[in-house]
Amino acid sequence: MLAALGSEVDNVTSNKHTKVIIVKSSHPVVFSSGHDLNELVPNAKKPDAQEPDASGHSGESRLPPPPNNESLTENHIHLFNLCSQVMLKVHNAPQPVIAEINGIATAAGCQLVASCDLAVASEDSQFATPGVNIGLFCSTPAVPLARTLAPKHAMEMLLTGDMITAHRAAEIGLINRVVEKNNLSTHVMALAEQIAMKSRSAIRMGKQTFRKQVTMNVEDAYALTGTTMVDNMGTVDAKEGISAFLQKRIPVWHDE
Repeated sequence: MLAALGSEVDNVTSNKHTKVIIVKSSHPVVFSSGHDLNELVPNAKKPDAQEPDASGHSGESRLPPPPNNESLTENHIHLFNLCSQVMLKVHNAPQPVIAEINGIATAAGCQLVASCDLAVASEDSQFATPGVNIGLFCSTPAVPLARTLAPKHAMEMLLTGDMITAHRAAEIGLINRVVEKNNLSTHVMALAEQIAMKSRSAIRMGKQTFRKQVTMNVEDAYALTGTTMVDNMGTVDAKEGISAFLQKRIPVWHDE
């Protein structure tokens, strides 16, 4: 799934006609529940019942042999590197990325929501970074969470592992808004179409600069954004947009 998602992000971001990307799930009640624990620790699940011994009495459960730690570590490195690469592709996409959430978004699924530029959820959606409950702190989901939420809100999610409602997620800034389930796709598409009406070149420059400046000190941030404003002013679309405003007409974007 991660490989397929990464490949699809590559396809749509490289398409010059794509102005907005929407990430959604085909599942009716789950956006994404994150990594499959059976893949993380194969053969770790105990049998449901104890098996009888030769005398017919139930003894200790026969557990599978422990997995090879060396091969497991290699698999874990590959898996988490792949996950991080996909999240970075979403983060660095030149187009705005909107998460459309209907249902559960936990662990890496919550990470994906936080990695998107915008997020809209249905009323019955829920969010969590529950790794701490099984002894596995959600360190990689913490990366976009710490850059999306206030530190104390991010740490509360990471330290408690508690599920939060869509309305609470909107309160703390994880998502933009909550809408009725029946209107979710319509609302997200309207938002995407509104953004798509803007200059693609301005959006591309703006998103790239926004992502960079939020991690800078104030002086460096102003230096970067000032340079971006100058570069933006030199584009065909900026000249067209200003002319259209002054002439009281609708601009015709060249997306250059």
